[in-house]
Amino acid sequence: MNMPGISGLEFLQRLRDGNSDTEVIILTGQATVENAVEAMKLGASDYLTKPFPLGELEHRCRIAADRGRLQKQNRQLRSLLHRSHVRTEIVGNSPAMQEVFRLITRVAPTDKAVLILGESGTGKELVARAIQERSARVDQAFVTVNCAALPETLIESELFGHEKGSFTGATARKDGLFEVADGGTLFIDEIGELPPALQPKLLRVLEDGSLRRIGSHQERRVDVRVIAATNRDLKKEVEAGRFREDLYYRVNVMSIPLPPLRERREDLPLLIDHVLGSDWTLTPEARAALLRYDWPGNIRQLINALERATILAENHTITLHDLPREVAPDSGPSAPPLTNNSPGGTDLAALERAHIAAVLQQERGNKARAARALGIHRRKLYRLIERYGIQTKSDRGGEVPNP
Repeated sequence: MNMPGISGLEFLQRLRDGNSDTEVIILTGQATVENAVEAMKLGASDYLTKPFPLGELEHRCRIAADRGRLQKQNRQLRSLLHRSHVRTEIVGNSPAMQEVFRLITRVAPTDKAVLILGESGTGKELVARAIQERSARVDQAFVTVNCAALPETLIESELFGHEKGSFTGATARKDGLFEVADGGTLFIDEIGELPPALQPKLLRVLEDGSLRRIGSHQERRVDVRVIAATNRDLKKEVEAGRFREDLYYRVNVMSIPLPPLRERREDLPLLIDHVLGSDWTLTPEARAALLRYDWPGNIRQLINALERATILAENHTITLHDLPREVAPDSGPSAPPLTNNSPGGTDLAALERAHIAAVLQQERGNKARAARALGIHRRKLYRLIERYGIQTKSDRGGEVPNP
């Protein structure tokens, strides 16, 4: 309590003003009720009076350390609530995916850095989560950051944190993601987008776990496993001088290449059934279109197409018409209208278009009445009008469709 130049309470107050998360125990030979109350208000872990047994003091220190760890875990969990992602099982029986599973199994128990390589949408974050779940850090934080999704000016603050007042808009101290992930895993997606100015700082953390927040002179240490991912060729980035060679070797202790969906077509039926679940069925034509398509956007595009189809489909059956135009280009072209001069071999799409246009003309453009007359839901009528390019005006007036 009594030290040269400053009291114990003043020292504790300065620690708290500086947002220090250090646990404090006060030990004094001049205890008063007022000092004890003030110390507890300032967040002291304990207030002890001399003489005090050394063995009991060690016990109180352990309690304070446990308290500090619990508070840190609570901060991590609160941060993770805003960064959590829905977990999805990795699906695939192809030889390429079996090799991916083998590499995950081998690298997961280690604490080595991993670099996941693959096109956008191939499931790089899922692989990172699979590594975390099979590692000794499974019960610790899993934190993600996408370097391509953040402005260059914010990446440093997001990764390393900042002190209050360190730059315009820094109204409070903020822990960086390395601190949030302390004890766990940090997944850095699109690491190839990391600005060159920040690459030495990331290298330092990977080498010895040390970092400094923006605006701070205090060095902090973290214990974080880094898993990185990129859709770039980092070797070419190194040759071009855009990515540090020493950082490349630090993040690429072990690499896991992910195949694009077009190179593992045998997994498509499994993926489709996994995404849709048992409540949905596909017509043979729709399934054939899904299996035929090349999927340049990979699994992300496949999931998007199936989720869109479930919105448009009726009776839990997905048809060719429910799929995006690029996936099923033959499902609804702007077929020419059927006229008296049309050849007798007109396809079914042209007949359907002509019938819809005729009913709309009969109902003078009223889509609700036209849907009832056609025996379909109004939502499906809107979809068919859009697919066949049938021109209509407002129900309240104007032109009516020309069959």
